[in-house]
Amino acid sequence: MDGLSAADGSEGKLRSLGKVLSYADANMSGSLDRLLQLLRIPSISCDPLYAGQCQEAARWLSDELGSIGFGSSVRQTAGHPVVVAHHKKTVGPHVLFYGHYDVQPVEPLDQWEADPFNPQLRVQPNGDSHIVARGASDDKGQLLTFVEACRAWKSVTGDLPISVSMFFEGEEESGSPSMDGFLDQAGDELTADIMLLCDTYLWEDAVPAITVMFRGLLEEEIEITCANRDLHSGAYGNAARNPIQVLAEVIASLRGPRGEVAIAGFYDDVKEIGQELKSELGTLHFDTHKFLENVGLSQSAGDQTYSVLEQVWTRPSCEINGIAGGYYGDGLKTIIPSKATAKVSFRLVDGQDPKKIRTMFHEHIRSRIPADCAVKFTELGGSTASVIPSDSEYLRRARAALKDEWGCKSVLIGSGGSIPIVSVMQTKLSINSLPIGFARSDNRHHSPNEKYDLSSFQKGIRSWIRILAELSADAGGDGYLKRRRRD
Repeated sequence: MDGLSAADGSEGKLRSLGKVLSYADANMSGSLDRLLQLLRIPSISCDPLYAGQCQEAARWLSDELGSIGFGSSVRQTAGHPVVVAHHKKTVGPHVLFYGHYDVQPVEPLDQWEADPFNPQLRVQPNGDSHIVARGASDDKGQLLTFVEACRAWKSVTGDLPISVSMFFEGEEESGSPSMDGFLDQAGDELTADIMLLCDTYLWEDAVPAITVMFRGLLEEEIEITCANRDLHSGAYGNAARNPIQVLAEVIASLRGPRGEVAIAGFYDDVKEIGQELKSELGTLHFDTHKFLENVGLSQSAGDQTYSVLEQVWTRPSCEINGIAGGYYGDGLKTIIPSKATAKVSFRLVDGQDPKKIRTMFHEHIRSRIPADCAVKFTELGGSTASVIPSDSEYLRRARAALKDEWGCKSVLIGSGGSIPIVSVMQTKLSINSLPIGFARSDNRHHSPNEKYDLSSFQKGIRSWIRILAELSADAGGDGYLKRRRRD
């Protein structure tokens, strides 16, 4: 085997890198076969009927990691197990790779073109192939890009260029309810210089992206009660307060005339994005018209002082996710209902504290509730926003490696959604993240006929091989890293 040590010169590292990339390409059939094996395990985390299959997926991953020299084990939690694996070195940075082996339910089953747990390989007119199965892209295929990259390094050199730990959970698709407890117990073991994860997207089919912003999330349920029972609308009409009307009025008060959130103090702690990142976003040439037209819309409903891209990535939001009250079956039941409920969520940005926003929200609602009505709040969860420093050395190195593989500059993007593990690792273990994904926008996450492009799988493996090599470079030395910086 061609070993790779810290003392190797830049030419030796480049030779090793070339051999590892060639090995990965030559052994793609084996990588694909392993992905198909994992996809056949129906590890649906939210359904107790599949608890055994979640255990099976965890054991499968642990065994695979053990087969390439990781010290790996399956750890039980209050819910589904996690897989923890380590391959430590005495020099260089230490990275933690995170992924999840659980998947979404498959319903509606009749919209699948084949059994969702019998993966299909479908050749496309452009010569690429789609791997069609539940979990193909979210997150089993993405997770295995990193595992297979490590396999290639180990097969060629007998080693990894840096210290690597892996952390695979089985509850991401059902809210990670056991995560806090597990990290309280085993968090010290997962300490690393940076966390890598692959549950995100390419910007375009041939343009890699690093997601540097995730909005946080705050979820609440409001229940408004007026009378002590449902009332006859003829006997009590006008005399009795209607909780649906009260709810509608307080919900309407949450947004202002420009589409801004109208809660007093809501924006006080918002941190504007830096000029460097703002300039990067300006180069993306985001097609606002197409973005809205794809869902049958033509006008943005958010704060009109910001572009649509800024609205969904860099600004906080408030949305009504559901509302219920009274009778909504067939026909008409002439009542004034006793109760009405709504589910409300806030997407938060850097600087906003979910606890503080929750207090502001409660005060806003309570101040608008009539004296003879009552309001009850139920907390449904919350997490802070995550922002990756744009001056991170790890970010610069990853972008250099991606440029070498893809032949173009990677882009920095945001996400209007949330990946809670990113903020959890920041707050609990002070570990920043590098989310680098190879999914495409049409991969149908959470939908029937979910797919992962075979080219994405292969390019993902090659990208991680290069990133591991780049992260192993001596930051104070010459040659390998300095060549990359000039590039």
